[in-house]
Amino acid sequence: MTSKELNIRRRISNIYNKGEDDFPTLREYNDYLEETEDIVFNLVEGIDVQGTEARIALYQEEHAEQIIASRAKKAERISASFRAANAKRNQDKEADLEQVKEAPGSTGIQAGAAGQYAPSMVAGSMFMQPRPMGPGGQPMPLGTSTYNGEGIEDPAAQKIREERGARAGGWTPELGRKRAFEEAFCSVWVN
Repeated sequence: MTSKELNIRRRISNIYNKGEDDFPTLREYNDYLEETEDIVFNLVEGIDVQGTEARIALYQEEHAEQIIASRAKKAERISASFRAANAKRNQDKEADLEQVKEAPGSTGIQAGAAGQYAPSMVAGSMFMQPRPMGPGGQPMPLGTSTYNGEGIEDPAAQKIREERGARAGGWTPELGRKRAFEEAFCSVWVN
């Protein structure tokens, strides 16, 4: 399907939005679906576009209340499914927390001394996340000698770190020169 067809289908399905339960027989519902497919086909293929648009506008005016009611039903179904999914997720979280609390030797959340890290849940739990404890905040990283007093890295130290990183990745300046020469001389044609 092209994006044009998808846009047309989306637009038509917002207008022609009746469901099977809105019809007394299955035959009438199938006729309704066939009518919507004919409309989509005509708009996609450019067949009698003005007549089709007039037909859509007439249907929209005649069935405005039904269209709004169907949209409200759809919104309510979506809302109900979101509520059910959230309720299921909350039940699963509560069940996981109960399992952690009931586990032998489990103490749940552990507190550490100020400035230390302590796991927020027992090891092996799905919710294992280290977090800082106490008013000390985050610890300072080791090797701060490359920084000047303002927390900005010295240009010389930055260059050394970049060169070490490149060498650790297997790159050397000689590889760059060799590649440049190969590219230059491979593109030269000799007659």
